[in-house]
Amino acid sequence: MKRDTQATNAMLMARREAAIPRGVGHSHPIFIARGENAEIWDVEGRRYIDFAGGIAVLNTGHRHPAVVEAVKAQLDQYTHTCFQVLAYEPYVELAERLNAKAPGDFAKKTLFLTTGAEAVENAIKIARAHTGRSGVIAFAGGYHGRTLLTLGMTGKVAPYKTGFGPFPGEIFHARFPSALRGVSVDDAMESVEQIFKNDIEASRVAAIIIEPVQGEGGFNVAPTELLQRLRTLCDLHGILLVADEVQTGAGRTGTWFAVEHSGVSPDLITLAKSMAGGFPISAVIGRADVMDAPAPGGLGGTYAGSPLACAAALAVLDVFEQENLLQRSRDIGQHIVSRLQKLAQKHDCIAEVRGLGAMVAIELCQRGQPQQPDANLTKALASEAARRGLILLTCGTYGNVVRVLVPLTVSDAILDEGLDIIAASLSALQGA
Repeated sequence: MKRDTQATNAMLMARREAAIPRGVGHSHPIFIARGENAEIWDVEGRRYIDFAGGIAVLNTGHRHPAVVEAVKAQLDQYTHTCFQVLAYEPYVELAERLNAKAPGDFAKKTLFLTTGAEAVENAIKIARAHTGRSGVIAFAGGYHGRTLLTLGMTGKVAPYKTGFGPFPGEIFHARFPSALRGVSVDDAMESVEQIFKNDIEASRVAAIIIEPVQGEGGFNVAPTELLQRLRTLCDLHGILLVADEVQTGAGRTGTWFAVEHSGVSPDLITLAKSMAGGFPISAVIGRADVMDAPAPGGLGGTYAGSPLACAAALAVLDVFEQENLLQRSRDIGQHIVSRLQKLAQKHDCIAEVRGLGAMVAIELCQRGQPQQPDANLTKALASEAARRGLILLTCGTYGNVVRVLVPLTVSDAILDEGLDIIAASLSALQGA
């Protein structure tokens, strides 16, 4: 079918609804025509500021010139062999560079895959192969992917798990700390101990998996004390600690891996999303002896570690160094938090401003009551902001969190323009 260059968003949405299943959700009824750094233009020519970043995929922005050039150069050489059939140097170089970046004073190895869920699933496979155990402990509110195994680990039912069970067994959920909801680090650790007492003995647990900052769960930051105590607990029982950095990794929080803020070294780290500037690739990085547990042939994938994506990921690493984007992430984060905290002083519907680095969110509540989530206001805020030219995403167990995932390459002027739209939208909705 020839592309309709005169199509409107409404026309394309009608075609979408007729051709694509309703289970593929849609945040905004907008079709992109062009993207540049932190801005997009839709098929009707309207400009938007992008605070979604393709769900944390565009830390280096839309079409970063260095990433585009690297992919173009790779296109002129080869596009696919399947690494397990014919190897290529970019895969090896990217593994070497990520091994050097990962925390921990021990030898490391890296496996490449295609999606975040695939990385998480393979991390569990590797953990089970290394330990000879089957149990997995995850956390309430965590999100780990859409495959059956990763859905089993995900600690949020609607909409991800609804209607898709049963899920794989021997997956258990501990509590995640939240000062807003009165859950302490002690409470979280006690819930892990209760799993050992009530559900599965520690000697049969292969891995404890945690997001250093929960993504879909609402940008809840794992306290340093929690990560340190989990590390100690894992060492005590021979359990592997897995940091799911699919959303937090690639510089979003001001360090390449968010877990670096805690000083804790996980046994395995999963990475995806922004690591290749919009090209599909994911990784499992871990202790060399752990990564070598599966036998030859036990790991891999037809498109895993695509040459085009490897070239893009190498360019992203260069861009972070050349443009000092880790510092930029910290600076942007401080500015966003400052602006949103001032907004919270004006609007009691903002229960909390939280985040790490440039991974920042606001949680919205009813009538100034933090224990009364306001999902309706949250949805309305995202819609009103889009009407005014800003793309936002919502998240959270109660659907009442607005998250900011603006590209780290955004200019100060466009960043403030987007934050101004959030303020104006909230004022319009609150009548203030």
